[in-house]
Amino acid sequence: MTRRYIVTGRVQGVGFRWFVEREASALGIGGWVRNNDDGAVEVLAAGSADQLARLRRALERGPRASRVDEVQEFDEERETSETSFRIEGAW
Repeated sequence: MTRRYIVTGRVQGVGFRWFVEREASALGIGGWVRNNDDGAVEVLAAGSADQLARLRRALERGPRASRVDEVQEFDEERETSETSFRIEGAW
């Protein structure tokens, strides 16, 4: 299954994307994470229901320097073939 998450709060400039990449990779989830222009972080994740539930809990927690206000979750109609997890837009 594939889900899209939008995470808002103090989630940019605090290592949030690297945190998500580490957590998702440890869980065996494929997909990507990126910063959005509106200050949110967007995550596309593919895995089992259990893997995605565990990722969502990690997104709600975030890294120490972050402050997560909300995690929105959306079903993705199209499945992704991503097998590894990457940070998009990183230099």
